[in-house]
Amino acid sequence: MKLKALKRSALVATLLASFVAGPVTSFAQPAGVDASVEQKLSIATQGELATLDSALYNDVPSSDMIGQVFEGLYRVKNGTEVEFGQAESVKVSDDGLTYTFTLRDGLKWSDGSPVTAADFEYSYQRLADPKSGASVQSVDVFKNAAAVRKGEKEVSELGVKALDDKTLEVTLEYPAPYLPKLLSGSRYMPVSKAVHSAKGDKYGTSADNVVTNGPFTIQDWNGTNLEWKLVKNDNYWDAANVYLKDVQVQVIKENSTGADLFDAGQLDYTTLTDQFVQEYTGADDFHTASKATIGYLSFNTQREATANADLRRAIAQAFDKQVYADSVIQDGSKVLNNQVPKDFDVNEAGEDYQTAAGPMLEYNLEAAQADWAKAKAALGKDTIELQLLTSDVGLSKRTAEFLQAQLEANLPGLKLTISSVPLKNRLEFQRQSDFDIFYGTWAPDYQDALNFIEQYKTGGGINFAKYSNAEYDKLVEQARNEYANDPAKRRQALIQAETIGIKQDAVAAPIYQSSTSYLLKARVKNFEVMPFGRTINLRPVYVTE
Repeated sequence: MKLKALKRSALVATLLASFVAGPVTSFAQPAGVDASVEQKLSIATQGELATLDSALYNDVPSSDMIGQVFEGLYRVKNGTEVEFGQAESVKVSDDGLTYTFTLRDGLKWSDGSPVTAADFEYSYQRLADPKSGASVQSVDVFKNAAAVRKGEKEVSELGVKALDDKTLEVTLEYPAPYLPKLLSGSRYMPVSKAVHSAKGDKYGTSADNVVTNGPFTIQDWNGTNLEWKLVKNDNYWDAANVYLKDVQVQVIKENSTGADLFDAGQLDYTTLTDQFVQEYTGADDFHTASKATIGYLSFNTQREATANADLRRAIAQAFDKQVYADSVIQDGSKVLNNQVPKDFDVNEAGEDYQTAAGPMLEYNLEAAQADWAKAKAALGKDTIELQLLTSDVGLSKRTAEFLQAQLEANLPGLKLTISSVPLKNRLEFQRQSDFDIFYGTWAPDYQDALNFIEQYKTGGGINFAKYSNAEYDKLVEQARNEYANDPAKRRQALIQAETIGIKQDAVAAPIYQSSTSYLLKARVKNFEVMPFGRTINLRPVYVTE
């Protein structure tokens, strides 16, 4: 046991050192920042801002904005690295299970009140509290979190304790060398206990119902409007190294609109898909970057038709993903046949998780039609009517139309209707299990295959399908605990779980792995596009003439 503890301690210490180089200090203003240049930016986002409550968001646009106006114990730099944010230092116990964080001096919320360890404790407790409405599988890394989420233990028993105003003790259920990256994610931002208690259900529903602690504050968002403003937060501990004074954000649902506004000089940044990628490829302002974000279909296992695994497999295999990538999305995104994307989880030997797992659900019309025949026989129906729920942005609508055409043509007797609604409404329908199938995207919180696989564990974060499989759950728990220090067995357990959940039960149908194509004005410097989690990081950005 002592030898195992020493090995585990060495592993945790080595990996933690690779994540965090040490305390962050303020640096001199970059030579390129000209004080005479107005530091303003205008950017587009593809979807509505649904909430500023870090416990309750389930969409990338909300995660993006939360990440600009809040900051966790760690913060992201250079797109993929993490460094200390609100924390000044951390001590890790020899067994790798206890992290004792010391917060920086003088941390403040945007209203001037102090940020304390109790705010982090409160925030993390909300992620585990079944009464909060949050459904966060990744919180199970904390001691007793799974039992708290199930209502078997009190929230006070969660392994997160504010020892005093500046000291936060986090006790883990199992070693997690990826913890710094996890805690830099939008989900793990602090929440002002005082403000949340005062606002109740209104917390995070508008700019007036939240206080923030990040590089920016938010203004002019009433909860439903499609334009708002990010303003430099003078109370931020590192405000000296935040250069933008004002960021105008507007929801642009159609590529043509974003491209036109960019060309007219009214936008400094906008994303592109479909034919606009081809149109702008080669232009000085055009850029592309690989992402770990996935596009997928999810099925409601609580409804008669979509509870049938043969039906789910049939749909998952009945549309040509390469044609979709080439003709619909057209931005360099790759076909995805797995839950876990390519080049996301690569082990020390350089072996990619997805390669080791092998394809799970490929386009296979013969297999799809065989499964479809089984499903119709089991359901006793020649005609099956289903509804596909999507958000009303351009790509989502085109995706739905493509799927409708392919699936109805390839699966005789299928009648697929489309319901395109604002993102906020789609997310609510998902939470209420009011759907047959939905199309959505998801970006991981931390860089480990576990983050994708744990989502479909019973009660998992994006498990709106209400999928539950005891063997799947067992394998996820083995990967977390029993095999935490055996990388080969851990990876194999995750592959076995994915084989059950995706290849066998088809709880989700992977479609593509995203590649972001975007337009960015040359005058915008230090603009960070992130490969997973949030889309962008505005903290280091500045503009030139």
